[in-house]
Amino acid sequence: MRAKVSRKLVIDASIARACGRPEAIYPTSVHCRNFLENVLLTCHHMVMTREIRDEWNKHASKFAQAWKVEMVSRKKVVVHNAESLDRSLWDALENFAKTDGQRGEIVKDIHLLEAALATDQIIVSLDENTARKYFTQAAQRIEALKPIVWVNPDYVEKEQPITWLLAGALHEKERMLGYREEGDLKYGN
Repeated sequence: MRAKVSRKLVIDASIARACGRPEAIYPTSVHCRNFLENVLLTCHHMVMTREIRDEWNKHASKFAQAWKVEMVSRKKVVVHNAESLDRSLWDALENFAKTDGQRGEIVKDIHLLEAALATDQIIVSLDENTARKYFTQAAQRIEALKPIVWVNPDYVEKEQPITWLLAGALHEKERMLGYREEGDLKYGN
């Protein structure tokens, strides 16, 4: 039997904001809560940088706050202090942006990329239409972004996030920012 590998997951505050209490029935709330509950029950860890902590403290639901406390008590939070910013990554992403609006969206979430690149290259986020879209487009030109795995807990049918998590949170090519099927125009050029 293969030993389980513990992955370090960069969990965006969008998950913390969306997850609901056990009585919540809104699908996104349920999906995010179920995902976090399964992270707690598996061998995986959460990556915590200063920026991620600040966003969680600002946006987390009561359920997410209690979940994080439980993660800390089980020693399942990995604190990562990003002392130096990768200026070349920032420059490449800022140059990639076509508008100030795009640039603002990219800069707002670049800390997720930095944390993922410094750990196990896995981001868990609900942000499909801005961050994932832009980072997927940028990964076509920025080699460092290509292997980053992006999982959306709300895409239950498409991504089967809990199945993926329980199977070891593997780096499947279809989940990577740099993956594109032949003729795939989903995220543009």
